Amino acid sequence: MKNIQFLKRFHITITLLLLSAMIISGCSNDQTSGELQEIEIVTFSPPSLGAFLTPIIEEKELDKENGIDISFVERPPNAYNSEFASGQYKVGGSAALLSEGLRIDRGVKVTYLFNLFDFWGTVITADENIQTLKDLEGKDIAAATSTTNYAMFQYFAEKSDADVSTMKVLNAETSALVTYAEADRADAVQLWEPAHSVLMDKSPDKFHQVDFGLDKWEEYTGATDIPYLGIAAHQDWAEENKELIPKLYKTFKDAAEWTQANAKEASEIISATIPSATANVIQHLIENNELLGMNVKPAAELKEDIKAVFEAGLEINYLEKMPDDSVIYGEKIE
Repeated sequence: MKNIQFLKRFHITITLLLLSAMIISGCSNDQTSGELQEIEIVTFSPPSLGAFLTPIIEEKELDKENGIDISFVERPPNAYNSEFASGQYKVGGSAALLSEGLRIDRGVKVTYLFNLFDFWGTVITADENIQTLKDLEGKDIAAATSTTNYAMFQYFAEKSDADVSTMKVLNAETSALVTYAEADRADAVQLWEPAHSVLMDKSPDKFHQVDFGLDKWEEYTGATDIPYLGIAAHQDWAEENKELIPKLYKTFKDAAEWTQANAKEASEIISATIPSATANVIQHLIENNELLGMNVKPAAELKEDIKAVFEAGLEINYLEKMPDDSVIYGEKIE
């Protein structure tokens, strides 16, 4: 009798242990694969700011830590703009403010979720006779003309009384701008980070910057910051996926903070994705941040600065009208 009771108790104990294991296993699966909602994000191909933090997110799996699974798709600027605007990709990781304003102008309902980088751009040349933007009149200048960075160049050029219409602009993909400079295929090249630092590292004595007038932004607009590039989404996607946006924001926020706290390791990961880049150059860029301009903030916290950028777009006729408020995502994400 005692043996029978022992066997019954043993059977009950084993059954309870198996049930507990199944429950724990089920919870574990829910917390990993079951809760990892997929987000496909299209970005510019490197070297570009839109692709700067993506290798950190992938290497450190920061998306999965925040309960999402991001797939990054890289495209050159023209393809990016057409494929994001068409809705082929609902989330854009190289979302430049003026480009999003232009999409709104054209009836494409998008919204700027959060900022990643503030604006910085430059013009470099090997011609000692070119010292100001006005000196570029009548010269060849290579630029990625479909980018907001080029539009901002036009704004600062007009502010300095330089006539852009007299310049022969050679349109190039962002990945080709360094090549244009190295091969002397243009009198000057308009570019930004990280391509600028890569080029100056390779040819430190060949090129100099043309005075861009960037320090006059506050004088021109009354704004202190220049929100420039971040994450945008189609408004229907944002409405349907409100619960994912804070997770998306946290993923990029974590990536930025980890990058700045671990500049050496981050530079090795990022430089491996950028043609001709060395880890030392990227590390210096991260540690100084003046040129990189990493500034991860919700769009709702930058309304006045964002509107100043749109005003600049109106001034150069890049935008036909001020975009409506829906272009700035207003929900709380932090």
